[in-house]
Amino acid sequence: MDIKLKIWRQSNTASPGQFKDYQVTGITPDMSFLEMLDVLNEDLTARGEAPVAFEHDCREGICGSCGFLVNGLAHGGRHGTTVCQLSMRFFKDGDSLALEPWRAKAFPVLRDLIVDRSAFDRIIQAGGFISANTGSAPEANSILVPKASAETAFDAAACIGCGACVAACPNASAMLFTAAKLTHLNSLPQGQPQRDQRTLNMVAAMSRELFGSCTNHGECEAVCPKQIPIEFIGNMNRDLVRATFRRRREAIVVAGTQRA
Repeated sequence: MDIKLKIWRQSNTASPGQFKDYQVTGITPDMSFLEMLDVLNEDLTARGEAPVAFEHDCREGICGSCGFLVNGLAHGGRHGTTVCQLSMRFFKDGDSLALEPWRAKAFPVLRDLIVDRSAFDRIIQAGGFISANTGSAPEANSILVPKASAETAFDAAACIGCGACVAACPNASAMLFTAAKLTHLNSLPQGQPQRDQRTLNMVAAMSRELFGSCTNHGECEAVCPKQIPIEFIGNMNRDLVRATFRRRREAIVVAGTQRA
């Protein structure tokens, strides 16, 4: 197979970028998409040119680091699939493919197809955890978890933080990512003591970053490689309203006590 590639090349965040054309030959249908890029980079290196920078780790669809746009579609547009899970058998001989990084202010381009997704890390640091006493492992049955709650938490925990939802959203919103991380912990008994504070902190952290607002386009759900449902955004909005109301009520009670 011969593939024509138009790849975004950018040396660093501060420098301008541009698309460059490449021809990759000798590709076999059993190669993965990233293996095809490896073939390109071997050719570029042999010619003394800088290889195309792309991020990857597991190549098994569980870390999300490989994400970029293929012909304008996050992860190539195949349902429930990351870039590293794409096989060249999904393409035809002579196909032309345009590869570019996630397009969002919150994800500045580091080089070529690699973006800085540390904004996601800061959202997690704001509240994506529970506080518990350390020591020996607790008895597994000491805290009973309802089956429905466990299944919801597992579905939400499937989010790998790849950023496809942000890249696909017309507003570059991080609502689906944040909602998944909140739903994961807010669904479990262990997450209840800090539920309100967690929700307020993570939503505030999301707002401090350069993400846009959600206007219910649904593109995030369509491109999510782990098929995170958009209903989790509704869960997050519900928890946010509840947490805000409780904080205001507590503030009124405190103010009344002080006046008394």
